[in-house]
This record gives sequence, C-alpha cells and structure tokens, in this order.
Amino acid sequence: MGTSYEQDVVAWANEQAALLRAGKLSAIDVAHIAEEIEDVGKSEQRELASRMAVLLAHLLKWQHQPDRRCASWQRTIKEQRRAVEARLRRTPGLQPVLSDAAWQEEIWADAVAKAIEETGLTDFPETCPWGTGEVLSQAFYPA
Repeated sequence: MGTSYEQDVVAWANEQAALLRAGKLSAIDVAHIAEEIEDVGKSEQRELASRMAVLLAHLLKWQHQPDRRCASWQRTIKEQRRAVEARLRRTPGLQPVLSDAAWQEEIWADAVAKAIEETGLTDFPETCPWGTGEVLSQAFYPA
C-alpha cells in the first residue's frame, strides 16, 4: 500500500477500498476520497446532460426538418428517452436537476448548438418550447 492519488488513481482507489474494508480508517486518504465521491455525482449529471442534449437536438431536427424525418432520428429519440429514464430510475437523486432553470438553459444551449451543426439551420427558439414531460414521453414528437 502507498500509491499516491497523483501517481496512479486506479491503484490508489483499490488500496483505499481495501483500507476501508479492513476498517483502517486512520490510513485512508480522506480528502481525495471525498473528491472522488463528489465526482461520481458530477459524472452522473454529465451523462444525463449529454443524453438530454442529444434528445432535444433530435426533437428540434424532427420539428424543423419534417421532409428529412427518418427512422434513424426516431430510433435516436427513443433510445435517448429510454436511457434518460433508466438513468433517472437508477439515480433518483438526479431528478431535481430536471427542474433546475440554469441546468435547463445549459442543456438547451448544447442542444441548439448540436442542431445547428447537424442541420445548418439557425432559426431555433431561444428557450425550450416543450416541458420535461413532453420531452421524455415516448408518444411526443413535435409537429
């Protein structure tokens, strides 16, 4: 034992887990363990944000390019909805972030940027026109 966090984070994590299991609490690297635990939550939020941005971008494409709608877009929309629902089921602590206005603005900005990049269009709404319930509903496809 004795690998530093900076030296090899994987070896360090294994050593810290072994120390915790052995009850050797005075030997653990408390500061870095706390940092890693916080990072787990941030990682979960990043995953949710990424999936929501892809979902919203595809809903924008669906709405603004009706002549280009295809099975691939529909599959992506369904898959992102399924993945978001699964993430929320496995990590219910993420649910409140869906109601956070700043988070929603950030996700919307990412979605619009993706939609612009993929379509070349620039006339998307400044704010999301759909509620979270609509966005996550398997039955919802914007006209």
